[in-house]
Amino acid sequence: MTLAPPPTPPTRVSLRPANRRTGERLDRLAASRPLRGLLAGLMVTVGVLHFVHPEFFMKIMPEYIPADKHRFLVLLSGFFEIAGGVGLLLPQMRRAAAFGLVALYIAVFPANIYLALHPEALGVSAAAAIGRLPFQFLFVAWAALYARAPKTTG
Repeated sequence: MTLAPPPTPPTRVSLRPANRRTGERLDRLAASRPLRGLLAGLMVTVGVLHFVHPEFFMKIMPEYIPADKHRFLVLLSGFFEIAGGVGLLLPQMRRAAAFGLVALYIAVFPANIYLALHPEALGVSAAAAIGRLPFQFLFVAWAALYARAPKTTG
């Protein structure tokens, strides 16, 4: 009689890198109050701008989204930018806010692609509109630092 091997435990999703040194560096970055404060401030500022100047952001809404939804979606994304920025400053909300910001950056990426394809929408050069796209990945990575739930939450 052959015994079956014990069942393997379910795989846990981890945002921690396999390399310990890299993980320690990322923990230090995630614990950096100035970096976290800078991202939070940027998000709150841009979120407020969505309410103050929604027309500016409505110009880069993709055409496949019905025009009567543009204003609502601009204001909704502004609300979540403000909520995400404030959440990054609150230790008990930081991880959820970071995941929310990552999701938001992904959700608004079609507007950034639309701008890259139609730079005239904001009157910017094609190079500036296309050059802006990689920064969205930087913002995703930056917010993901705080989704890692570092050991030091200061």
